[in-house]
Amino acid sequence: MAEAPQIDTLEGRQLRDGMRALYRADQVRELDRRIIDSGIEGFALMQRAAAAAWQQVRRHWPGVRHLSVLCGGGNNGGDGHVLAALAAAEGLEVERILLKPVEQLTGDARRAAEMADAAGVARVAWQADMTPGGELIVDALLGTGLAGEVRGASREAIAAINASAGPVLALDIPSGLHADTGAELGEAVRATRTVTFIGDKLGLHTGRGPARVGVLTLEPLVDAEPLRSGLSPAALCLDRCLIPKLLPPRPRDAHKGRAGHALILGGAPGMGGAGLLAAEACARLGAGKVSLATDPAHVAASLIRRPEVMAHGVRGLADLGDLPQHADVLVLGPGLGRDSWGQALWQGAVAAGRPLVIDADGLNQLAERFDGRRRDDWILTPHPGEAARLLGIATSEVEADRPATAGALQARYGGVVVLKGAGSLVVGPQGLTVCPYGNPGMASGGMGDALSGMLGALVPQGLSLEVAARLGVMIHALAADMAVQEAGERGLLAGDLASCARFLVNPTMDE
Repeated sequence: MAEAPQIDTLEGRQLRDGMRALYRADQVRELDRRIIDSGIEGFALMQRAAAAAWQQVRRHWPGVRHLSVLCGGGNNGGDGHVLAALAAAEGLEVERILLKPVEQLTGDARRAAEMADAAGVARVAWQADMTPGGELIVDALLGTGLAGEVRGASREAIAAINASAGPVLALDIPSGLHADTGAELGEAVRATRTVTFIGDKLGLHTGRGPARVGVLTLEPLVDAEPLRSGLSPAALCLDRCLIPKLLPPRPRDAHKGRAGHALILGGAPGMGGAGLLAAEACARLGAGKVSLATDPAHVAASLIRRPEVMAHGVRGLADLGDLPQHADVLVLGPGLGRDSWGQALWQGAVAAGRPLVIDADGLNQLAERFDGRRRDDWILTPHPGEAARLLGIATSEVEADRPATAGALQARYGGVVVLKGAGSLVVGPQGLTVCPYGNPGMASGGMGDALSGMLGALVPQGLSLEVAARLGVMIHALAADMAVQEAGERGLLAGDLASCARFLVNPTMDE
């Protein structure tokens, strides 16, 4: 999993139940239009954006004396021209590289370029073999209107930026990144920091966005809250402040019956570890009782690793018996396999009429043998490859538009869908949410098993499926971040998450 953008400012946050609003590019353009209609001139708004970006330069790179600003032909390039003028006015050496001649610019972009001319900033026309020479590179090439693959001089310039050794500040969005989907349109700038304007964009937080954005700052430029009427966010960004709101301290008379009973079904012959990881994560997140239905060969290992888990050796459907009827939620899939053993447990679980969390081979069986089923009481947790099989499309199509894929899965199968990956997405009846946490260390086996166990713990603790999915995805990612702070990304194991997650679901521990 690629590293998620880090949010280093609360400026402009629109919180809805603790979640920040994320918008599509067309929504931000509409908000921009409304701001201008309210009486703020477009060029004045451009000047505010450039000034905010210039403050980022002074704050984070105070020793920089030589700046390279690459300006495209639109308003994003206009922001770059104004920033170049501001830098020159403070005595910096500025290399202003133009991908479109000033004479071909129009509107505010032309006015901005002429402002830089008046400030004495020389123009340098882009050449294919050019290497930006500044200590800091400012990416003002392409804005949020980009939809097709980057080509020609723009792609050459992006490649040159990425080949440079110095830091990069992207204005509004790293050039080459799709603002709505987070897809990389051929090649995208790898920014050190990104300052985005007016409203936060969905594509900055999922797909390739987290690996391209760097540290993200939102600069609203104006108080646009009164102008947002009718602009429903495309998504909401999860925030850890939700945890204490949704998981308050338990009452003093709590008992295990009130904390729910989860049954993990998995661990086919030779794959016992997956079920054990899920069961332990489930127990650590506060399930009152955890049962594990697994191949008999794995029962001894379960008793040794975690004796609190009630392990049942199951050879087939007959051995499963009425175990599902005694549970409040069934977690189906960790190490389930796709042979007759896994198929039998799949059928028994689905027929039990209990809420389900389905992962791994539970999803593969759904795609291969039971396609067309739809339920409102399950959480499906596919990674991109599993999502592709569930929809009958290529994995590349999933990654080309992760939000649309998550929506299509939920529309077809119902319930709640968690599309895992960088900037994991949760979509349910209440809409789309994005998880901004997590790190590349999570690219190791068993992480999905741990997540499914965590979801199985939260569902019976008084939360709706959708809220449990949002909370579980966030806790899972935050636990990985916490583990990484202790020992680094390489070597992070799924089994490391359970103890960190336990700390997170007891937020009063750090008071």
